[in-house]
Amino acid sequence: MSTCSADLAAYLTGAGNATGAANLICGNFDSVSNQFIDTGYAIDSTYLLFSAYLVFAMQLGFAMLCAGSVRAKNTMNIMLTNVLDACAGALFYYLFGFAFAFGTPSNAFIGKQFFGLKKLPETGFDYPFFLYQWAFAIAAAGITSGSIAERTQFVAYLIYSAFLTGFVYPVVSHWFWAADGWAGAARGLNHSVLFKSGVIDFAGSGVVHMVGGVAGLWGALIEGPRIGRFDHVGRSVALRGHSASLVVLGTFLLWFGWYGFNPGSFNIIDKSYGPSGSINGQWSAVGRTAVTTTLAGSVAGLTTLFGKRLQTGHWNVIDVCNGLLGGFAAITSGCSVVDPWAAIICGFVSAWVLIGGNALAAKLKFDDPLEATQLHGGCGAWGIIFTALFAREKYVNQVYPGRDGRPYGLFMGGGGRLLGAHIVAILAIIGWVSITMAPLFFLLHKLGLLRISAEDELAGMDTTRHGGAAYVYNDEDPGKHEGFMLRSAQGKVEPGESTPTQV
Repeated sequence: MSTCSADLAAYLTGAGNATGAANLICGNFDSVSNQFIDTGYAIDSTYLLFSAYLVFAMQLGFAMLCAGSVRAKNTMNIMLTNVLDACAGALFYYLFGFAFAFGTPSNAFIGKQFFGLKKLPETGFDYPFFLYQWAFAIAAAGITSGSIAERTQFVAYLIYSAFLTGFVYPVVSHWFWAADGWAGAARGLNHSVLFKSGVIDFAGSGVVHMVGGVAGLWGALIEGPRIGRFDHVGRSVALRGHSASLVVLGTFLLWFGWYGFNPGSFNIIDKSYGPSGSINGQWSAVGRTAVTTTLAGSVAGLTTLFGKRLQTGHWNVIDVCNGLLGGFAAITSGCSVVDPWAAIICGFVSAWVLIGGNALAAKLKFDDPLEATQLHGGCGAWGIIFTALFAREKYVNQVYPGRDGRPYGLFMGGGGRLLGAHIVAILAIIGWVSITMAPLFFLLHKLGLLRISAEDELAGMDTTRHGGAAYVYNDEDPGKHEGFMLRSAQGKVEPGESTPTQV
């Protein structure tokens, strides 16, 4: 400050030099302005990185949820697939996926820049953005692994996971999220948008959840149900997961991660919607999005609790967890453009979509151990429709600015154009995933690479494919006893004994 004052005094003393003084003052203002710009970039990058970390933490949630939902004899297998989703997804999304999704300039169907992150960083495409999108890609692969759990060869997991994260999912995300994509509401202003509205799939009810759910549908259909899932007359037999505790833990971790999934999809937080100094900015929209996410999931969980109580007579925590996740999957599309009261409707309906989907699956003898197809595919599709019905005009124009007269929710007075675009989106996602993933699973099936043998399935993949059980109940003389046995089971502690048997 003293240097600036001395320099300015030199221009203002004596004869003075107004031009020199003005240049000095403006130069200092430019320097301060640039520092504010740098700070804004730093804030936005930190926000996006933190959101990426939250979304990546959902992988732990998926792992716990999957582990608890399968039988103990397949725990190591399903945990390994979740680890490999992240590892294989990182490599293939780096090599191909990110380029296919966001490589611009490109065409309306697929990206064609940034292979191997070449040319990064550049304006709008920096490393935090890649990390965030990779976390989304592996989430889609994790959804599919739940549908085909307990009977799939490990090599099939590796093949489909690489193909899904490296090609199938990136193409869909290009359609709806890239500036060049043919269907996105955020398409560049130099392009026309679908039905003058584009598709509002803010955080991926369709792009992530439907893609994973439809892929899982084809995998489970081609593999067929697990041995014992339906009896000799076709009645449904429950093959219950071995740990409700892991399911609840996984659900809470996914809930926590969803606050990166939905609010984080703004990508930036330092953006004003109104006069400087007001509360009207993206920071408020981020908070609203977190609230709509919370309400939709919570209401879906409660609705499922009472709905299943009426059906079965039980208060089942597993059903509540799945219902809650179905509500999250549904609100993901419209979380940023609907009011909190509308999120309650979203969650309520999504619970019945899941309950109805499960009933239909049982009737058709469709076996999905984690209900992933019904939950992510069915509730994701409902979320796309819901957004087209309840998107509010004010929020749509804030989140997707630059187009006057953009259509919004049908029930909010915005006409039916947005609904038309969203129906096209649902059909396009189902069609694309079907023509890519169904042939892949069918080819793996024909090559004998998809399903394990009946003997291995009955024995469990942990011991037959992965070198041992996930839970070791006896670490003394492993050859002496077969099966699971606690050391305490080898001897009884009778009343009055002075020395209890060691556990």
